[in-house]
Amino acid sequence: MSHRTRFVFVGDSITDCGRDRGDSASLGDGYVRILADAIAERAGGADVRNVGVSGDRAIDLEARWATDVVAAHPDVLTVYVGVNDMWRRFDSDDPTSPEAFQATLLRLLDTLPAPLPRLLIIEPFFLPSTPAHREWIDDLDGKRAVLRRVADQYGATFVPLHDRLTAAAAESGIAAIAPDGVHPSPAGHALIAEAWLEAFGATDPDARAS
Repeated sequence: MSHRTRFVFVGDSITDCGRDRGDSASLGDGYVRILADAIAERAGGADVRNVGVSGDRAIDLEARWATDVVAAHPDVLTVYVGVNDMWRRFDSDDPTSPEAFQATLLRLLDTLPAPLPRLLIIEPFFLPSTPAHREWIDDLDGKRAVLRRVADQYGATFVPLHDRLTAAAAESGIAAIAPDGVHPSPAGHALIAEAWLEAFGATDPDARAS
């Protein structure tokens, strides 16, 4: 019997997207479900798991990393975090510096057992709807840079999102892509899935999804 590739997606509400946390097979209603359908026909089959939790920052991932990620034994691991590390600075006066963000990510990835899973790191996005949000973008820029550096360090596939969703919002309006600037609409989730598939397929000659 051929091995079913296990895909694990970990992150915050964008990954969680209403999944039933009492059901390990629940995928939520966002990009993870779209991807599960898209990769279902890959060679050997696919086992997709969504372990996103709404509100999580990198430090919150660390608290559950061993049970939700390492214990799942992923063949392909996707990490999507950073928006709440930005958000908490402005809604709770609880900032996360780029240095602290990077240190947490390195601790997480250093705990992955060998052989390392194939790793994809998704770039967070934010669509500002007011002039005051310029400061929010500046904060997120630091996290985005960290994620790109960490991806390079670990040989991970970096999935760029910010420019793609910014361009889509410029064309269709923010409300059509992510009404609050953060949480994607169905169209926004489709764009995330599209970006992931492009990045995954570009470095996996056996990827059958397109």
